[in-house]
Amino acid sequence: MSSVVRFGVAMESDLLERFDTFVAERGLATNRSEAVRDLVRNALAHARVENPEAEVVGTVTMIFNHHTSDLSEKLDSLQHKHYKEIISKLHVHLDAHNCLEVVVLRGKSREVHAMSDALLGTKGVVHGKLVITTTDSPLAPAQARTHAAAHLSSKQTRR
Repeated sequence: MSSVVRFGVAMESDLLERFDTFVAERGLATNRSEAVRDLVRNALAHARVENPEAEVVGTVTMIFNHHTSDLSEKLDSLQHKHYKEIISKLHVHLDAHNCLEVVVLRGKSREVHAMSDALLGTKGVVHGKLVITTTDSPLAPAQARTHAAAHLSSKQTRR
């Protein structure tokens, strides 16, 4: 685990007040230091996913009317073509006509974006959105990396 380095941050009092309110309202952290660390991690992850070769994980959430001519078949066909990138899919019937589908993707950023664009661009998809983040473990807190490593080693032991 890397050591913690203390440093000072200067900002206008009204900005600091708004920051404290933001953190408190969202329950983001127990103190300013943790809130700043979270913001830095988020900024680094955001910058990382912009690299087309970065390994990422994302969810594509979409709403569609399943009565739209052969839409379900088109979406299934797309998903079968990209089965290597798809980790999981959740399909929910919202009412007699509309469905919510959440597709979990993993791969290179360019591949995940292309798959998302293909799904969301399919005629009949009413609304949708890609939410994406990096899988790079250096951005995670040290305890999360240790936790993930424990899962990996237990999987390797079971083989």
